[in-house]
Amino acid sequence: MSMAAQLVIVFGSVAALLVLMALVRRLPFSAEVKRKLVHVGTGIYAMGLPWLFPDRWPVYMIVALTLVMMVALRLPRLSGRLGDAVHSVDRRSYGDFLLAISVGLCFFFSDGVALFYVLPIAVLTLADAAAALAGTAYGTRRFKVEQGVKSVEGTVVFFVITLLVALICLMCLSDQPPLNILTLALLVAGFGALVEAQSWRGFDNLFLPLGLLVFLEVHSNSTLFELLPIAVLFVMAIIASRIIGPRFGLSTHAARVYVVAMFLILASVELQNAILPALVLVAYPWASARSPGGDDFGDLDMVAGLALFSFGWLALGNAIGWNAVQFYGLTAMGLVMGLATLALRRNLVWVPVIAAALLALRQIVTWLNPPHSLWADPLLVLACLCLALSAAASAALPDMFFRHRVLKLTVLSMILPLAYYTLAVIDQGGTPPPAGGSL
Repeated sequence: MSMAAQLVIVFGSVAALLVLMALVRRLPFSAEVKRKLVHVGTGIYAMGLPWLFPDRWPVYMIVALTLVMMVALRLPRLSGRLGDAVHSVDRRSYGDFLLAISVGLCFFFSDGVALFYVLPIAVLTLADAAAALAGTAYGTRRFKVEQGVKSVEGTVVFFVITLLVALICLMCLSDQPPLNILTLALLVAGFGALVEAQSWRGFDNLFLPLGLLVFLEVHSNSTLFELLPIAVLFVMAIIASRIIGPRFGLSTHAARVYVVAMFLILASVELQNAILPALVLVAYPWASARSPGGDDFGDLDMVAGLALFSFGWLALGNAIGWNAVQFYGLTAMGLVMGLATLALRRNLVWVPVIAAALLALRQIVTWLNPPHSLWADPLLVLACLCLALSAAASAALPDMFFRHRVLKLTVLSMILPLAYYTLAVIDQGGTPPPAGGSL
C-alpha cells in the first residue's frame, strides 16, 4: 500500500470518528450510554489497526490526530456540540485522552504480537463498556471510589466478559495447553476486574490495557506451576491491603489501588528494581500524615503519577533502544527523597540520613542489575544531585507542594534523569546493547 493511500485512510479514520460522535450525539440516550457507544466504536476499529496498515507510522499518526481532536473538543465552542458525546458525563475524566494513548502504547509495546495487542484492547472495549452499562442500569450494591460510586453487578459483568474475551483470544492467538489458558484467563479477568473496580477519572483506560499487556508479555508462556503461585499471591495481596492499608492512613479504595500499582510494577521489572518505586508508595502516606497537603485524593494521584512515569520510562527505553531502568530508579529515588523531606520538615537533621540510606539502597540495586542496564554508569554524582535537588526544593519551599504535590515532585524528580539520559544516548551513539529497551 502506498504512502498516499495510507494517508487517505488515516484522515478518513479521524473523519469517521467525528461522524460517529455526531451520530451518537443525536441519539436519545443518557450521557453515559453515548460515551460508551463512542468508546466501543473506537475500540473495535482500533483492534483492526495492525492488519489495516502495512507500516506502523499511520497508527501513531491516527493516535496523534485523535489526541489533538480530543483537546479541541474540550474547547468551549465545541464542547457543547460534538464534544458532549464523550465529555458530558457528570464527573471529571481523562478517559478519552487515555484511550487514544493506550491504543498507541499497546501497539508500540506489542511489537507485532497479535495477542499482546488484541486482548488488552478487546477487554478495554467490550468488558469496560458492558460493566459500565450494566452497573448503570442494574447496579444496586454500590461502593465508593473517589468522588463517585461503582457497583458490584458491574464488576461481576466485567469479570465474566473479560474471562470470555481472554479465553477466546488465548485459544485463537496462542498455543498454550487448556489448563494454562484457563489459569491465564482467570488471572487476566481477576486483575482486570480489580483495575476497573478501583479506577478513577478514566485511568482504567490506561492501567487496564497496559497492565494486561505487560502481564501477558511476562507470563503468556509460563507453565501452570508458575502461574498458580501468582494467582495465590494476587489474592493474598488483595486481602492484605484491607488489613495493612488503614494502618498507613489509606482508604480502602486507595489500598486496593496500591495493590494494582505494585502488581503492575512487579510485572514490568525485576524484583530489585521494584524496591524504590515501592518506597514511593510508603513515603507518600508518611508525608501526608506528617505534612498534610491540599489535594483531595493525593494517594490516588500518587499511584497515577508512579504508573505514568513508570510506563513513560519503559516507552522511552523501548523507543530509543537504550535501557532506562537506572534512570527509572533515580526518578523514584528523587520522589522518595522529596516526600521524606516534607515528612521531616520540622526535623531536617534526619534528611541526610534518609539520603545516605537511599544511596546505599540504589547501589545494592545496581549490583543486582544485569550489565546491559548499566551502560550509563557510573551515576553516583547524578544520584547525589537528584537527591539534593528534591531535598532542597522540599525543604526550602514546602508550601509550594501543598497543592498538586505529586505532579510537582514527579516533574522535579524527572528533570535531571531525563536530561542526563538524553545526553548519554547522544554521546553513546551507535547500536544499543542487547535488551537495551526494557525495564
